[in-house]
Amino acid sequence: MTAHDAKTTTDYGEIRRWAEERGGKPATVRGTGDDEEAGVLRIAFTDNEDLEPIEWDEFFDKFEEANLAFLYQEKTAEGKPSRFFKFVEREA
Repeated sequence: MTAHDAKTTTDYGEIRRWAEERGGKPATVRGTGDDEEAGVLRIAFTDNEDLEPIEWDEFFDKFEEANLAFLYQEKTAEGKPSRFFKFVEREA
């Protein structure tokens, strides 16, 4: 496996470490949730009016409800920290 290959995890500590090392914070897309549900998950790297910040606990609750896994890249092909990620359906 090369340094720029993607990895998949469901480990909360790993996801949080990856996000925070890159300045990312847990968020949800505005208008996709309600008082009971977080909505569509994102990791926000900048202030974005389309995203609503949420706490990590709420983020991981939604992550579990949606049966998601976190696909991410540690480094770019050039060896720099990568911000590439996406949420994917967890494999059975």
